[in-house]
Amino acid sequence: MTSYLRQKWQSFQIGTSESEDVQEEALNSENREEIERSKIGIMRAVVQAQDPSAKDIDDFMIRRFLRARDLDVEKASAMLLKYLKWRKEFVPNGFISPAEIPNDLSHNKLFMQGYDKSGRPIVVVFAAKHKPTTVEEFKRFVTFTLDKICARPTRMGYANSDIRGYLAALSILQDCYPERLGKLFIIHVPYIFMTAWKMVYPFIDKNTKKKIIFVEDKKLQSTLLQDIDESQLPETFGGKNKASSHSRVLIWRSK
Repeated sequence: MTSYLRQKWQSFQIGTSESEDVQEEALNSENREEIERSKIGIMRAVVQAQDPSAKDIDDFMIRRFLRARDLDVEKASAMLLKYLKWRKEFVPNGFISPAEIPNDLSHNKLFMQGYDKSGRPIVVVFAAKHKPTTVEEFKRFVTFTLDKICARPTRMGYANSDIRGYLAALSILQDCYPERLGKLFIIHVPYIFMTAWKMVYPFIDKNTKKKIIFVEDKKLQSTLLQDIDESQLPETFGGKNKASSHSRVLIWRSK
């Protein structure tokens, strides 16, 4: 075989291999979607049999609970039923009113600003502005905030290390808003935060742990720009977005 023909043959083999890989990936994706659709139907029947109000839940919500439990229908159904029960008891009116969380709102510790490269809203949390209120009010604040997000620095000291509040927020995020978090970037981390973190970490489920990223100060801008376009990244973190009061990538600034 001549050198020219050999090159053409190798090129053809590579092209064929790439084409086969693309086809296989497409088939796997199609199979996964088919499996998910089937399990969504099964899960809907299981949950509605125990709680008729589940009929108002859309397939996307059911899918999030399924994915949060690695497509295990039994575990996902139990999780969703627990959420529905919690929602009826904790948010009886269907929403949290600002009048119920005046102290936490007054801290101005959280805002939404821009979108990452996957189109997810960016939520910036200034942990240093958090001052413990009552656990119940803080839980209402977290629920109020997550509902708003879904519908659409200063040093950190001991006063900001609200372990009970963090655990309450973590529980609501994991158990009641599964698969809502894209990534959580934790930056400017002082020693006192790591002390609190060691107490909180064991309560984080494995799927959430995969989304948590501690960022070194010297790599802050380059790390965030991998997921967030410069035009959407707040100026505070080296971007060009000047907005500061309106923005499911979560940036937790510890100082």
